Amino acid sequence: MGKVDLRIDWATHAAAKYACENWHYSGCLPMPPLVKIGVWESEKYIGCVLFGRGASPKLGAAYGLKQTECVELVRIAMTNHDAPVSRIVRLAVLFLKKNSPELRLIVSFADPNAGHHGGVYQAGNWIYCGQSAKKFDYVGPDGKTYLSRQVSESGVVRQFGKVTKVYKRSQCKAVPVPGKHRYLMPLDADMRARIMPLAKPYPKRAKQAMADIQSEQRQGGTDPHAPNSNEAA
Repeated sequence: MGKVDLRIDWATHAAAKYACENWHYSGCLPMPPLVKIGVWESEKYIGCVLFGRGASPKLGAAYGLKQTECVELVRIAMTNHDAPVSRIVRLAVLFLKKNSPELRLIVSFADPNAGHHGGVYQAGNWIYCGQSAKKFDYVGPDGKTYLSRQVSESGVVRQFGKVTKVYKRSQCKAVPVPGKHRYLMPLDADMRARIMPLAKPYPKRAKQAMADIQSEQRQGGTDPHAPNSNEAA
């Protein structure tokens, strides 16, 4: 079979939100600001690749970069499709680089706690540089699991100037979770040379790992509620 016809372009907020809520295992859109890149296969909207600042405001500091020079790939949210995910990601990266010439590095994480080892990034020749530090999630009195930033010692958190009441850590059960696999994609030769000493052997595939096949995290391909081409672009 020949190459599938793919189109990469900007996606609306509504289209990205729909893809994340319906076609990604997290079921949610990441925190803004976001760069939302849509994907069309044979002119049918099949999902999006999203870039953002991620959880850390100093994402690029470890690589000697300013905040405007480094970005995190925060979502790959797809319904059923024929093209390999690695090809979709590669085209999205090229699109981002063309439209954001100041960027020098993309960081992405694969969560082993969700059964992911980063097969998509390995297929795209990203540089693997190990796992982030182990951390804790918290199970609240309601039985739901919360990230560490969703609980606090005081029972309140402040985001974007807004104070929100949350569970105190003392009210929750701490559950250890493994660190995430970190992958890097340099966008110029100097940055590649700078980060190559960090390279480590790729981790092996884990159960239900994300790869260039139709994953369990995606729903069926015929979705009458998905945005059409005009709505998504």
